[in-house]
Amino acid sequence: MEDEMCIDEEMLDDAASAEVVEEPSFVTEDGREMYEHFRFVADKGQQMIRVDKFLVDRMEKTSRNRIQQAADAGCVIVNGKPVKSSYKVKPADVVSIVMDRPRYELEIIPEDIPLDIVYEDADLLVVNKPAGLVVHPGHGNYSGTLVNALAWHFKDNPDYDVSDPRLGLVHRIDKDTSGLLVVAKTPEAKTHLGNQFFHKTTRREYVAVVWGDFDEPEGTIVGNIARNPRNKLQMAVFDDPTIGKHAVTHYKVLERFGYVTVVKCVLETGRTHQIRVHMLSKGHPLFNDERYGGDRILKGTTFAKYRQFVENCFQTCPRQALHARTLGFVHPRTGEEMDFESEVPADMTALIEKWRAYRKTD
Repeated sequence: MEDEMCIDEEMLDDAASAEVVEEPSFVTEDGREMYEHFRFVADKGQQMIRVDKFLVDRMEKTSRNRIQQAADAGCVIVNGKPVKSSYKVKPADVVSIVMDRPRYELEIIPEDIPLDIVYEDADLLVVNKPAGLVVHPGHGNYSGTLVNALAWHFKDNPDYDVSDPRLGLVHRIDKDTSGLLVVAKTPEAKTHLGNQFFHKTTRREYVAVVWGDFDEPEGTIVGNIARNPRNKLQMAVFDDPTIGKHAVTHYKVLERFGYVTVVKCVLETGRTHQIRVHMLSKGHPLFNDERYGGDRILKGTTFAKYRQFVENCFQTCPRQALHARTLGFVHPRTGEEMDFESEVPADMTALIEKWRAYRKTD
């Protein structure tokens, strides 16, 4: 997502360290996107047996209590539907364990990675993620992630298990996007916060620098998002309503520099790369977004001086110019409205200042 997956080996043929675009393998009735971690098919002669016993017999290093916790969290699926741990497995049943994050292929090692913690209490933590930090471990990024940093932060907390699907990150942002994320420290908090994201009651505002100018001061982009069939590392917008997932982005122009524009984006949904591909679909790729072609000079003059200026801008902000500036939600325990704001980071601020100065002398 800009905010919110079984791993496809083919996606990494020539991009071992790339940020992988993954897709969920299961969507619950309440809209949660889940990713299959394990799958078992019961034999035709299978005797009826509780699903927790069925799974423990087939999985190493897993306790029955852990399976029961997964079932309580809606993470045990039989024939496409969540079941309780008391469910009796029948012949030919397809039994899966799913989670709201991609599978961690290796054990999560706590790493002393600095965290910019904006807020923390007994129920949740809000962190300001820097650009360049991968959220979840995955292909090419087995360490040095936000999850590794959280494992270190909670290493002395016996109630926080970084691998427990009932805890942890409630949503996510891309590796090279900076900004605010919320982490649930209890199962109740994760359920409550997850429902807020699903029902679109959270408040999320991004700041982006995009190529080109806008005719209108504000607008809304509506377009289904799915994986690009021509490039598995990209997402794309589709007019066909049967393809992909519904996505809505509201935007407002904050500052115009002629060849680039600073915009505010408010997410109504949280699809993978949503702002990046929605802006691209309108002819405004994010500045220096390598994956979607924004790392080339797309607007402006052919003069060498201008080309050098833009190259300097690319070096100033060496990633897509996108920052998750605000995050608001209802506290899962107290019911209090919580709103947080993160200043636009130094690289994007310097980039905007450069364009502001260039505009004055142009």
